[in-house]
Amino acid sequence: MRKFFRISLLVIFLAAILATFGYLYNKSRTKTIVYDLKSPTVNNIIKKTVATGSVVPRKEILIKPQVSGIIEEIFIEAGNNVNKGDLIAKIRIIPDMVNLNNAESRLKRAQLNLEDARLVYDRQKKIYEQGVIAESEFLQTRLSYNNAVEELESAENNLQLIREGVSKKSGTVTNTLIRSTIKGMVLDVPVEVGNSVIESNNFNEGTTVASVADMGEMIFKGKVDETEVGKLKTGMPLVLSIGAIDSAKFDAELEYIAPKGKEENGAIQFEIRAAVSLKDSMFIRANYSANADIVLERADSVLTIEESVLRFDHDSAYVEIETATPQVFEKKYIKTGLSDGINIQVKEGLTKESKIKGDEKKEEKKDKDKKNEEPKKS
Repeated sequence: MRKFFRISLLVIFLAAILATFGYLYNKSRTKTIVYDLKSPTVNNIIKKTVATGSVVPRKEILIKPQVSGIIEEIFIEAGNNVNKGDLIAKIRIIPDMVNLNNAESRLKRAQLNLEDARLVYDRQKKIYEQGVIAESEFLQTRLSYNNAVEELESAENNLQLIREGVSKKSGTVTNTLIRSTIKGMVLDVPVEVGNSVIESNNFNEGTTVASVADMGEMIFKGKVDETEVGKLKTGMPLVLSIGAIDSAKFDAELEYIAPKGKEENGAIQFEIRAAVSLKDSMFIRANYSANADIVLERADSVLTIEESVLRFDHDSAYVEIETATPQVFEKKYIKTGLSDGINIQVKEGLTKESKIKGDEKKEEKKDKDKKNEEPKKS
């Protein structure tokens, strides 16, 4: 039994020694490194930037009331097309109690003044006809009477305006009826029947009753980083990709670049606007999110190589090209041009036939295959 254990331990020890020598031998062998070869190709190099933003109507108008009150009736809803002058809503005026009280008091005073002026006028007219007073005195009395009549009518109109927002003289003209000021589509109606609204004045912008926009003229509003805004010029073409419409691209033309940037998340952003060329077969809704590809520079049909094979020596760029001996390389300095981040233009130094040193090829596991074949032969 002891002899068996001794032999087993000896065999295990010898196997470990052989495995160690085999490992060290394989590790000490010089490996042959083989590199991929890449050739220059003719491509188009396009350097572009992407601006994020949205597509909005060029003209969007907020319809606001001219009087304060309560929404009594709404004649439209979002999505309706309206013409200039079409009814949007009707407002029921809730009069201010102080103004109402002053108007009623003014009307009563006007009535009292008219009654007194009428009595004086009637008396003066009789004695004038009898030739007791001069004509000038009678004319002065008649003027006072006419003024009292006019004051009564003015007080009645003022009271009616405060109560109803319309007077007898104005007829059908009233500011309690809100009308559209442009032709377009109703985008939003943020109020409901019964909501209180505030008039638009010098101290308050007023409550928005509806927003109306011309959907036939859309623009792209986006933002560009300060590092690229200097390369933009008005009139440059844009290609829009709208998130809600994956299958279509829209052309646009840059028409505005903000002269002043705004800081957002630690970076300075500049607003841009571009006129969008719409397609008759597609309806673009307001505030669709979109990305705009802006072509900054381009070079068509030029010799290019992958940027990954490019090497640098101080301010000079070079590649390693294969000599007449396979897998033997030498430096070749080149002159580069435009880059899109993946490929770069080669202006001088290479031809289509040049073989450029690429990445190292992965070594095939031949040793394992041989070990798998050995048991089969035996």
